[in-house]
Amino acid sequence: MAHITASVEYGIHCLLWLVGNDGRPVSSRDLAELQGVSPSFIAKIFPKLEKAGILKASEGVRGGYLLARPAQDISFLDIVDAIEGDKPLFECQEVRERCALFTAGAPDWATHGPCAVHAVMMQAEQAMRAALAAQTLADVGARFHQKAPAAFLAEANDWIGQRLADRTLRTGRRSRDDPG
Repeated sequence: MAHITASVEYGIHCLLWLVGNDGRPVSSRDLAELQGVSPSFIAKIFPKLEKAGILKASEGVRGGYLLARPAQDISFLDIVDAIEGDKPLFECQEVRERCALFTAGAPDWATHGPCAVHAVMMQAEQAMRAALAAQTLADVGARFHQKAPAAFLAEANDWIGQRLADRTLRTGRRSRDDPG
């Protein structure tokens, strides 16, 4: 896991809007607008989440994205690995072999066994991966729903519903007006 980028943060926040959404698809454009980012930014993240089996798309005017599996089966580690790839947190450069005092090459005592610095970094990465694996989208979604006022959640639900209704109305109007 390389440095965790903003893509992961925005991806998780978008996914949280789909937790407890009653199976109603939400467009990536609407999710981007909810987060205050460009739709093209979210459009780069969602194919990775689809490929990892976290999201599924539904087509058409009433289409959008849904969780591909239950939120309790999606860990934060799943999301991070889907967006960032399964990359190491630290790549050891074997600095210990390059000491200027080793004129005839690094002695065995200096390079035998794992690098102590690398061992610490691997331990930290394992702890971070375990912590991310222990948190699910459902866990954090429940905390969000407990924290947010019911009025806000209702307003967000209405906003998403209105966006869907507006898209449906625009598309229906366009197809009736087309001379065909």
